Amino acid sequence: MTVVGQPLDRVDGKAKTTGAVRFAAEQDYPGLAHAALAFATVSRGRITRLHTEEAAAVPGVLTVLTHLNAPPLKPAPKVTPLNLSTMVSGTSVNYLQDDEVHWDGQPIAVVVAETSTAARKAAGLVRAEYEPLPSIVDFAAAVPHAEPQANSVLAKGEEKKGDAEAALAVAPVSVDHTYTTPGHSHNAIEPHATTAVWDGNRLTVHDSTQGIDWFRSHLAVRFGIPVADVRVIAPFVGGGFGGKGSVWAGTLLAALAARATGRPVRLLQTREGVYRTVGGRTPSVQRVALGAGRDGKLTALVHTSIARLGRTGGMPEQITSQSRHLYGAENILVRQETVTMDLLPNTFMRAPGESIGTFALESAVDELAEELGVDPVELRLRNEPDTNPLDGKQFSHRRLRQAYELGAQRFGWHERAPRPRSMRDGRWLVGFGAASAYHPAVEFPANVHVRLSADGTAVVRCAFHEMGMGGATAQAQIAADALGVPFDAVRVEYGDSALPMGPGAGGSAQTASVARSLSEACGKVRRSLASLAKRTGGDSPAEILRRAGKPYVEAAVGSDSRFGRVTGQVRFVARYLREQRRWVKAASGAHFCEVRVDPETGEVRVSRWLAVFDIGTVVNRKTAHSQLRGGIVMGLGMALAEETLVDPRTGRVMNPSLAEYHLPVHADVPPIEVSTLDGPDPSTPLGILGAGEVGITGVAAAVANAVHHATGVRVRDLPITLDKLL
Repeated sequence: MTVVGQPLDRVDGKAKTTGAVRFAAEQDYPGLAHAALAFATVSRGRITRLHTEEAAAVPGVLTVLTHLNAPPLKPAPKVTPLNLSTMVSGTSVNYLQDDEVHWDGQPIAVVVAETSTAARKAAGLVRAEYEPLPSIVDFAAAVPHAEPQANSVLAKGEEKKGDAEAALAVAPVSVDHTYTTPGHSHNAIEPHATTAVWDGNRLTVHDSTQGIDWFRSHLAVRFGIPVADVRVIAPFVGGGFGGKGSVWAGTLLAALAARATGRPVRLLQTREGVYRTVGGRTPSVQRVALGAGRDGKLTALVHTSIARLGRTGGMPEQITSQSRHLYGAENILVRQETVTMDLLPNTFMRAPGESIGTFALESAVDELAEELGVDPVELRLRNEPDTNPLDGKQFSHRRLRQAYELGAQRFGWHERAPRPRSMRDGRWLVGFGAASAYHPAVEFPANVHVRLSADGTAVVRCAFHEMGMGGATAQAQIAADALGVPFDAVRVEYGDSALPMGPGAGGSAQTASVARSLSEACGKVRRSLASLAKRTGGDSPAEILRRAGKPYVEAAVGSDSRFGRVTGQVRFVARYLREQRRWVKAASGAHFCEVRVDPETGEVRVSRWLAVFDIGTVVNRKTAHSQLRGGIVMGLGMALAEETLVDPRTGRVMNPSLAEYHLPVHADVPPIEVSTLDGPDPSTPLGILGAGEVGITGVAAAVANAVHHATGVRVRDLPITLDKLL
């Protein structure tokens, strides 16, 4: 391979930086109307009366749709193992079809107007009267009533090896603590947006989705039309992070409004609208207990969690995932429980589960290291397993030890004074922290079409996504090497359901998923060329095709027919189960963090960051390292600032804006040095493990560990704010 691995510029870089691209809310159609949502103000109840007269009287308003006059919308489909597209249902709520309210912020009306200004003004004038119903909205009060989590696609409710509680009770050294994390809300640069257009019974939707195929199938079911009559176009998405992996109210109601008015409709969510209608990360309460001998070898590992689901949806997060794989404890118990509440359902958010699970586990490992008087990095290396701790399966690829050794050397970990509060720089207390990163590697089905023309150019077609991570660039690099053509000769078409079915951009799986099918399709093209060359001669693809009198040669992997799609999903599930029995596959890494804390004010500044990751084959060093840095920045927000504040009396989100929901800004982000151990995983196409989510895992723990080293204060409740250090 000569192109794969190179730090090439993104193929869409110039178009994006010059403003040439058009996002979902920038599509223009003749007669375009604008929509805005009105939200419920009770956590659970029934609407007894709606006041829409003032809204309808606003100049420019075309209609106010409520459950009293909205067109029909079919219920969300049920999830089945062979219909993975149903996982895209954000909630089971059938918007504007009845008088029920399931959470504070649920849309109760959509206003359509000639301008967005008129629509938003009118939406603010919609008033409702309610019959309140009993509701559960206080997470802390609900925690004692948690119930065991059923096994899910993401994680089993409980797994164990030996008797961890008994081993913990007799361990010479142990720690046993509770760690808590708050809810988090999505804040992609591009808020959720939809432009919907009906042509008879055919629907075209421009949307900021990160799951085109699942999204398309969902819309077909909800509007009762064939999948072939739905087209979803999303070539550019301004960030997703999981929040755009499901179909939320804005999309459905934009299409509903377009059907009701007979006009193209654009619905661009406000920031508040995203907080009210789009799920985020669940809060959690976690217990981590570790027991060890005096030599630091773990004899017991217990990790339990309690998370939140909505009464109308939400999926359990795999909070204890990393604790099943990271450390070679003799006895292990991992258990997950959930509480069901009358709140907006939680959803995927970068590294669901592992992002907050690593905070608890990796904080506890440092606490055990302090009890033992052992260096925290050394303790991790002493417990690095050769095989999967729970069941003895082989790791398909694991170089975490090398990541720690390289990272410690480059960071200067040896300069760390062991005693907390013993390092200073002027008035600042200085602390070093480390933590492990971990995220499982998965794949999804993908159909790919490749055409190699006689002029030496190639076209790759697949409906995957570009959310800013450089997906099209990576696939062009893979195709260039697989076909033996220059990188500049490859054009990649993506982001449109009219193309062959692509995977959703989630689970750090898109690059590997497309790469598998792309490599197979390119192999077919090369074999066709070789067959032609035997008959006609010629060395280069261009010469072979010229002599054969063919303008191009092409090949496809997968079929978008109903039979082909079902067959593809069956094969995918079979391969997934087969690999689950054989391997444990994951990306991993080591974080090293330096913080400075003002002892008088409690101000925390992360001053330096270095991380080394093992993500298998690195397709594009520039874009992969950029993704990993982005995950680290998001982790800094989780560690120091982010928190969705829900009123425990009413269930209302109280900080639904960037003025009150705090995110890292440039001044909060230190120099971040990222390295990768470039080596292929033997179980995946081209050896790719995925880079999108592993970067955030372990970050909050590294910060918490560094803050403790600087101050002597152990914070077990995120975010780490000034009051917790004073």
